[in-house]
Amino acid sequence: MAKIGIIGAGSWGTALSVLLSDNGHEVTIWSILPDEVEMLQKEREHKTKLPGVLLDPQTQVTDDLEACIKEADVLVLAVPSPFTRGTAAKMRPYVKEGRIIVSVAKGIEENTLCTQVDIISQEIPQAVTAALSGPSHAEEVGRRIPTTCVVSSQKRSTAEYLQGLFMSPVFRVYTTPDLLGVELGGSLKNVIALAAGTADGLGYGDNTKAALITRGIAEIARLGTAMGAHAETFYGLSGIGDLIVTCASVHSRNRKAGYLIGQGLSMEQAMEEVKMVVEGVYSAKAAAALSRKYDVEMPVVSEVNKVLFENKSAADAVRDLMIRDKKVEAPLLPWE
Repeated sequence: MAKIGIIGAGSWGTALSVLLSDNGHEVTIWSILPDEVEMLQKEREHKTKLPGVLLDPQTQVTDDLEACIKEADVLVLAVPSPFTRGTAAKMRPYVKEGRIIVSVAKGIEENTLCTQVDIISQEIPQAVTAALSGPSHAEEVGRRIPTTCVVSSQKRSTAEYLQGLFMSPVFRVYTTPDLLGVELGGSLKNVIALAAGTADGLGYGDNTKAALITRGIAEIARLGTAMGAHAETFYGLSGIGDLIVTCASVHSRNRKAGYLIGQGLSMEQAMEEVKMVVEGVYSAKAAAALSRKYDVEMPVVSEVNKVLFENKSAADAVRDLMIRDKKVEAPLLPWE
């Protein structure tokens, strides 16, 4: 049994608390929001973000960050990606040397182009960092629906330790050494999911969505390998696996925001309607900046940015993707 501190009491943090308590661990959840803490303490359920999923009776909920951190063997950082840096800075004084911090958020910081693990390492240099990612909607994990993820860290021993911590009959965990690839796949898929949702909102069909998923993972893999990640990672759980579920699922906040944009709402109106952090909106500019930095063509990402931030109509964006210059699908394959 391990003592686990979960930093962030949204849908994902709450769902992971159920998983980890089921595995026999001692779990404490922290939230910065007094109303959220009171709700979870009294109702034992996140009524707004994860209704129907009950906390284990032994799970503690607190607004005392130091208390959540100081006795924990492992910390799970589950705040939305735009708040990772600020939260990590608050955590720093209480984190002991060598403490493992697992990032479960997905996003690239717009101003710095840092991944979540980059941010944690900068703000809490004494910590050992890792990332857990994959096709894993909180709504299903909390209901104990079979799910598979991948965990990565710089050291194999850390990844294998965390694999044992999270693994259960309903939550299978693989390991990989490609930490950068895992984080990029999880972050960039949110941008593609906005495009897929927009296509749905426009009334397009399965053909369109399949094209966006397929060409989207090609863009993600091109950028990832240019940055030093491994191509096979993007065809695994944290790449194509997470991309499929985020583009197709009714639980996906990124797909929902895209759908609303396709229906004619502005980016701001869509985010207000979703009522949760739409991480793809925050990662879209960062993805475009990375594509320029590494000189990698990413037409879907480019069009998503134009729709989000330049008032381009979604229909025009799809049309411009369709009428691009002729291309070869796999340029490295030789002709006979």
